Parts: sequence; C-alpha cells; structure tokens
Amino acid sequence: MIRMAAKTGLGLGEAINRAVAFFGPGGYGLTVTEQGADYACFEGGGGVVEITASAQDKGTLLELVSREWDYQVEEFLRSIKGAK
Repeated sequence: MIRMAAKTGLGLGEAINRAVAFFGPGGYGLTVTEQGADYACFEGGGGVVEITASAQDKGTLLELVSREWDYQVEEFLRSIKGAK
C-alpha cells in the first residue's frame, strides 16, 4: 500500500475528472466505485485507488491511497504535476 500527496494547478473538478479518465474505464479500466466533487474511488485487478482532493491557493492538493496500483498512481501524479 502506498499513500502519496501532490499539488497541481488544476481546479478541484478538473483534477477529479482527469483521475477518472486516467484510472477509469477509458484509462486503466478500473471500476469507479464512488465519485463526488472532491473524491473518487476505483477498484480492479485485485487492488484499489482512493483519491481525495482539496482546494488550495492556486490549485488542488490530491491525496492518493493505492493497493496494487502504486506505479500507476506515481504515473498519474507525474502527468498532472505541472498541469493548469
């Protein structure tokens, strides 16, 4: 299990939408088990990814917890690090 956090210049909704596109059916194919304005949860392949987002000054702080999807979480965080 891994727990990571990162800040992005994306707005709250856009950050969650990108997570759904990355991990969900159109990306890695995980099932979206929960989704809200500031969180998303995914299951599949024997693991889970949970994402919580909170608005920060000029961006969004994302906190991710993963089991069995650690590499993909790191890949996702790299992909949004400089995004605005």
